[in-house]
Amino acid sequence: MLETDKVFAGSIPENYDRYMVPLIFEPFAADLAQRAASLSPSAVLEIAAGTGVVTRALAPKLSPDASYIVTDLNQPMLDYAASRQAPDSRIKWRQADALALPFENATFDLVCCQFGAMFFPDRPSGYREAKRVLKPGGHFLFNVWDRIEENVFANDVTNALARIFPNDPPRFLARTPHGYHDTALIRSELEEAGFSRVVIETRAEQSRASSPRFPAVGYCQGTVLRAEIEARDPGKLEAATDYAASVIADRHGSGEVAAKIQAHVIVAMVSP
Repeated sequence: MLETDKVFAGSIPENYDRYMVPLIFEPFAADLAQRAASLSPSAVLEIAAGTGVVTRALAPKLSPDASYIVTDLNQPMLDYAASRQAPDSRIKWRQADALALPFENATFDLVCCQFGAMFFPDRPSGYREAKRVLKPGGHFLFNVWDRIEENVFANDVTNALARIFPNDPPRFLARTPHGYHDTALIRSELEEAGFSRVVIETRAEQSRASSPRFPAVGYCQGTVLRAEIEARDPGKLEAATDYAASVIADRHGSGEVAAKIQAHVIVAMVSP
Protein backbone atom coordinates (compact mmCIF):
# COMPACT_ATOMS: atom_id res chain seq x y z
CA MET A 1 0.00 0.00 0.00
CA LEU A 2 1.21 3.50 -0.81
CA GLU A 3 1.42 6.22 1.83
CA THR A 4 -1.11 8.30 -0.16
CA ASP A 5 -3.68 5.49 0.20
CA LYS A 6 -4.19 6.56 3.84
CA VAL A 7 -4.81 10.28 3.18
CA PHE A 8 -8.49 11.20 3.42
CA ALA A 9 -8.38 14.99 3.72
CA GLY A 10 -9.57 18.20 2.05
CA SER A 11 -12.98 17.70 0.40
CA ILE A 12 -12.66 13.90 0.40
CA PRO A 13 -14.45 13.27 3.76
CA GLU A 14 -17.52 15.26 2.65
CA ASN A 15 -17.63 13.71 -0.83
CA TYR A 16 -16.96 10.28 0.66
CA ASP A 17 -19.93 10.63 2.99
CA ARG A 18 -22.19 12.19 0.38
CA TYR A 19 -21.46 9.72 -2.40
CA MET A 20 -19.66 6.59 -1.20
CA VAL A 21 -21.67 5.98 1.98
CA PRO A 22 -25.07 5.57 0.27
CA LEU A 23 -23.49 3.96 -2.79
CA ILE A 24 -21.59 1.09 -1.15
CA PHE A 25 -21.23 1.42 2.63
CA GLU A 26 -24.76 1.72 4.04
CA PRO A 27 -25.95 -1.82 3.18
CA PHE A 28 -22.91 -3.41 4.79
CA ALA A 29 -23.06 -1.04 7.77
CA ALA A 30 -26.62 -2.18 8.49
CA ASP A 31 -25.46 -5.79 8.29
CA LEU A 32 -22.46 -5.20 10.56
CA ALA A 33 -24.58 -3.28 13.10
CA GLN A 34 -27.13 -6.10 13.24
CA ARG A 35 -24.41 -8.70 13.78
CA ALA A 36 -22.72 -6.55 16.43
CA ALA A 37 -25.94 -5.92 18.34
CA SER A 38 -26.75 -9.65 18.35
CA LEU A 39 -23.63 -10.19 20.48
CA SER A 40 -25.07 -7.88 23.20
CA PRO A 41 -21.75 -6.15 23.93
CA SER A 42 -21.44 -3.77 26.87
CA ALA A 43 -18.10 -2.28 25.81
CA VAL A 44 -17.52 -1.63 22.11
CA LEU A 45 -14.51 -0.30 20.22
CA GLU A 46 -14.86 0.73 16.59
CA ILE A 47 -11.65 1.18 14.63
CA ALA A 48 -11.20 2.91 11.26
CA ALA A 49 -14.68 4.40 11.66
CA GLY A 50 -14.39 6.74 8.69
CA THR A 51 -17.32 9.15 8.51
CA GLY A 52 -19.33 7.10 11.00
CA VAL A 53 -21.77 5.08 8.92
CA VAL A 54 -21.48 2.05 11.23
CA THR A 55 -21.57 4.27 14.31
CA ARG A 56 -24.89 5.76 13.21
CA ALA A 57 -26.33 2.30 12.52
CA LEU A 58 -25.00 0.57 15.64
CA ALA A 59 -25.46 3.13 18.42
CA PRO A 60 -29.29 2.89 18.49
CA LYS A 61 -29.03 -0.90 18.80
CA LEU A 62 -26.73 -0.94 21.85
CA SER A 63 -28.01 -1.16 25.41
CA PRO A 64 -28.52 2.13 27.30
CA ASP A 65 -25.58 1.38 29.61
CA ALA A 66 -23.14 0.31 26.88
CA SER A 67 -19.92 2.22 26.27
CA TYR A 68 -18.86 2.90 22.70
CA ILE A 69 -15.46 4.28 21.73
CA VAL A 70 -15.19 5.33 18.09
CA THR A 71 -11.75 5.80 16.56
CA ASP A 72 -10.05 6.55 13.27
CA LEU A 73 -6.45 7.26 12.30
CA ASN A 74 -7.59 10.23 10.23
CA GLN A 75 -8.75 13.19 12.32
CA PRO A 76 -10.71 14.94 9.51
CA MET A 77 -12.77 11.79 8.95
CA LEU A 78 -13.40 11.41 12.70
CA ASP A 79 -14.40 15.08 13.02
CA TYR A 80 -16.87 14.64 10.19
CA ALA A 81 -18.27 11.47 11.78
CA ALA A 82 -18.79 13.24 15.10
CA SER A 83 -20.58 16.10 13.34
CA ARG A 84 -23.05 13.66 11.77
CA GLN A 85 -23.82 11.70 14.96
CA ALA A 86 -26.79 12.55 17.17
CA PRO A 87 -25.74 13.50 20.72
CA ASP A 88 -25.09 10.31 22.67
CA SER A 89 -23.35 10.24 26.05
CA ARG A 90 -22.30 6.61 25.51
CA ILE A 91 -20.04 7.54 22.58
CA LYS A 92 -16.48 8.81 22.94
CA TRP A 93 -14.50 9.91 19.86
CA ARG A 94 -10.76 9.33 19.80
CA GLN A 95 -8.03 9.51 17.18
CA ALA A 96 -6.20 6.19 17.30
CA ASP A 97 -3.92 3.99 15.24
CA ALA A 98 -5.34 0.47 14.88
CA LEU A 99 -1.78 -0.87 15.02
CA ALA A 100 -1.08 0.76 18.40
CA LEU A 101 -4.38 1.10 20.25
CA PRO A 102 -4.24 3.37 23.32
CA PHE A 103 -6.30 1.02 25.50
CA GLU A 104 -5.60 -1.49 28.26
CA ASN A 105 -5.63 -5.24 27.70
CA ALA A 106 -9.02 -7.01 27.88
CA THR A 107 -11.11 -3.81 27.82
CA PHE A 108 -13.79 -4.55 25.21
CA ASP A 109 -16.41 -7.21 24.47
CA LEU A 110 -16.44 -6.29 20.79
CA VAL A 111 -14.05 -4.67 18.35
CA CYS A 112 -15.66 -3.81 15.03
CA CYS A 113 -14.27 -2.38 11.84
CA GLN A 114 -15.96 -1.68 8.52
CA PHE A 115 -13.70 -1.81 5.44
CA GLY A 116 -10.61 -0.68 7.34
CA ALA A 117 -8.36 -3.74 7.53
CA MET A 118 -7.33 -3.32 3.88
CA PHE A 119 -5.63 -0.06 4.84
CA PHE A 120 -3.59 -1.48 7.75
CA PRO A 121 0.13 -1.28 6.83
CA ASP A 122 0.67 -4.44 8.90
CA ARG A 123 -2.53 -6.44 9.23
CA PRO A 124 -1.17 -9.15 11.60
CA SER A 125 -0.13 -6.35 14.00
CA GLY A 126 -3.58 -4.81 13.75
CA TYR A 127 -5.18 -8.17 14.46
CA ARG A 128 -2.92 -8.75 17.47
CA GLU A 129 -3.93 -5.34 18.82
CA ALA A 130 -7.62 -6.15 18.38
CA LYS A 131 -7.12 -9.42 20.24
CA ARG A 132 -5.12 -7.70 23.00
CA VAL A 133 -7.87 -5.23 23.86
CA LEU A 134 -10.64 -7.85 23.74
CA LYS A 135 -11.83 -9.65 26.85
CA PRO A 136 -11.81 -13.48 26.92
CA GLY A 137 -14.76 -14.61 24.84
CA GLY A 138 -14.81 -11.30 22.99
CA HIS A 139 -15.36 -10.89 19.26
CA PHE A 140 -13.59 -9.08 16.44
CA LEU A 141 -16.18 -8.31 13.75
CA PHE A 142 -15.13 -6.73 10.47
CA ASN A 143 -15.58 -6.79 6.72
CA VAL A 144 -13.36 -6.38 3.68
CA TRP A 145 -14.20 -5.98 0.01
CA ASP A 146 -14.06 -8.96 -2.30
CA ARG A 147 -11.99 -8.70 -5.50
CA ILE A 148 -12.72 -5.74 -7.74
CA GLU A 149 -14.30 -7.86 -10.47
CA GLU A 150 -17.13 -8.66 -8.01
CA ASN A 151 -17.71 -4.93 -7.38
CA VAL A 152 -19.01 -3.68 -10.67
CA PHE A 153 -18.95 0.13 -10.46
CA ALA A 154 -15.44 0.13 -8.93
CA ASN A 155 -14.28 -2.09 -11.76
CA ASP A 156 -16.01 0.09 -14.37
CA VAL A 157 -14.28 3.22 -13.06
CA THR A 158 -10.88 1.52 -12.84
CA ASN A 159 -11.16 0.29 -16.42
CA ALA A 160 -12.31 3.71 -17.63
CA LEU A 161 -9.33 5.46 -16.02
CA ALA A 162 -6.96 2.91 -17.58
CA ARG A 163 -8.11 4.15 -20.98
CA ILE A 164 -7.50 7.79 -20.03
CA PHE A 165 -4.08 7.12 -18.51
CA PRO A 166 -2.87 4.05 -20.46
CA ASN A 167 0.80 4.54 -19.55
CA ASP A 168 0.17 4.81 -15.80
CA PRO A 169 -3.37 3.71 -14.91
CA PRO A 170 -4.64 4.73 -11.44
CA ARG A 171 -5.01 1.43 -9.59
CA PHE A 172 -5.91 2.57 -6.07
CA LEU A 173 -9.25 0.74 -6.01
CA ALA A 174 -7.83 -2.59 -7.17
CA ARG A 175 -4.67 -2.21 -5.10
CA THR A 176 -6.07 -1.24 -1.72
CA PRO A 177 -9.83 -1.40 -1.07
CA HIS A 178 -10.14 -4.53 -3.23
CA GLY A 179 -6.64 -5.86 -2.69
CA TYR A 180 -7.28 -8.01 0.41
CA HIS A 181 -9.84 -10.57 -0.69
CA ASP A 182 -8.08 -13.92 -0.20
CA THR A 183 -10.14 -15.63 2.51
CA ALA A 184 -7.45 -18.24 3.20
CA LEU A 185 -4.95 -15.45 3.88
CA ILE A 186 -7.41 -13.57 6.08
CA ARG A 187 -8.11 -16.71 8.12
CA SER A 188 -4.44 -17.59 8.51
CA GLU A 189 -3.48 -14.06 9.61
CA LEU A 190 -6.24 -14.04 12.24
CA GLU A 191 -5.26 -17.46 13.53
CA GLU A 192 -1.61 -16.41 13.70
CA ALA A 193 -2.71 -13.39 15.74
CA GLY A 194 -4.25 -15.79 18.28
CA PHE A 195 -7.95 -15.84 17.47
CA SER A 196 -9.45 -19.22 18.29
CA ARG A 197 -12.43 -19.36 15.93
CA VAL A 198 -12.79 -17.58 12.60
CA VAL A 199 -15.99 -17.54 10.54
CA ILE A 200 -16.00 -15.89 7.10
CA GLU A 201 -19.15 -15.25 5.07
CA THR A 202 -19.18 -13.76 1.57
CA ARG A 203 -22.10 -11.40 1.14
CA ALA A 204 -23.43 -9.61 -1.97
CA GLU A 205 -25.49 -6.43 -1.93
CA GLN A 206 -26.73 -3.98 -4.55
CA SER A 207 -25.09 -0.62 -5.17
CA ARG A 208 -27.77 1.84 -6.33
CA ALA A 209 -27.47 5.38 -7.62
CA SER A 210 -29.74 8.02 -9.13
CA SER A 211 -27.53 8.41 -12.20
CA PRO A 212 -24.25 7.12 -13.72
CA ARG A 213 -22.53 10.33 -12.62
CA PHE A 214 -23.16 9.57 -8.94
CA PRO A 215 -20.77 6.58 -8.72
CA ALA A 216 -18.30 8.30 -11.06
CA VAL A 217 -18.07 11.34 -8.76
CA GLY A 218 -18.02 9.13 -5.69
CA TYR A 219 -15.07 7.02 -6.77
CA CYS A 220 -13.11 9.71 -8.63
CA GLN A 221 -13.60 12.54 -6.12
CA GLY A 222 -14.66 10.90 -2.84
CA THR A 223 -11.78 8.44 -2.48
CA VAL A 224 -7.98 8.57 -2.66
CA LEU A 225 -8.39 7.83 -6.36
CA ARG A 226 -8.77 11.62 -6.69
CA ALA A 227 -5.15 12.12 -5.61
CA GLU A 228 -3.99 9.54 -8.15
CA ILE A 229 -5.85 11.26 -10.98
CA GLU A 230 -4.58 14.71 -10.01
CA ALA A 231 -1.02 13.40 -9.64
CA ARG A 232 -1.13 12.33 -13.30
CA ASP A 233 -2.81 15.50 -14.62
CA PRO A 234 -4.26 18.12 -12.21
CA GLY A 235 -6.53 19.44 -14.93
CA LYS A 236 -8.13 16.13 -15.83
CA LEU A 237 -10.21 15.38 -12.73
CA GLU A 238 -13.50 16.56 -14.24
CA ALA A 239 -12.80 15.01 -17.62
CA ALA A 240 -11.88 11.71 -15.96
CA THR A 241 -15.06 11.83 -13.88
CA ASP A 242 -17.16 12.59 -16.97
CA TYR A 243 -15.60 9.73 -18.88
CA ALA A 244 -16.14 7.28 -16.01
CA ALA A 245 -19.80 8.39 -15.92
CA SER A 246 -20.14 7.77 -19.67
CA VAL A 247 -18.67 4.27 -19.32
CA ILE A 248 -21.14 3.45 -16.52
CA ALA A 249 -24.00 4.87 -18.61
CA ASP A 250 -22.99 2.75 -21.60
CA ARG A 251 -23.05 -0.40 -19.44
CA HIS A 252 -25.96 0.31 -17.09
CA GLY A 253 -28.16 2.98 -18.67
CA SER A 254 -28.50 6.74 -18.31
CA GLY A 255 -31.14 6.81 -15.55
CA GLU A 256 -31.05 5.10 -12.18
CA VAL A 257 -28.31 2.47 -12.07
CA ALA A 258 -27.65 -0.61 -9.94
CA ALA A 259 -24.85 -3.16 -9.80
CA LYS A 260 -23.39 -5.81 -7.53
CA ILE A 261 -21.10 -5.11 -4.60
CA GLN A 262 -19.58 -7.98 -2.65
CA ALA A 263 -17.61 -8.31 0.57
CA HIS A 264 -16.37 -10.84 3.12
CA VAL A 265 -17.77 -10.54 6.66
CA ILE A 266 -15.49 -11.98 9.32
CA VAL A 267 -16.10 -12.89 12.97
CA ALA A 268 -13.05 -13.91 15.00
CA MET A 269 -13.36 -14.96 18.64
CA VAL A 270 -10.97 -14.80 21.58
CA SER A 271 -10.87 -17.99 23.65
CA PRO A 272 -13.00 -17.69 26.81
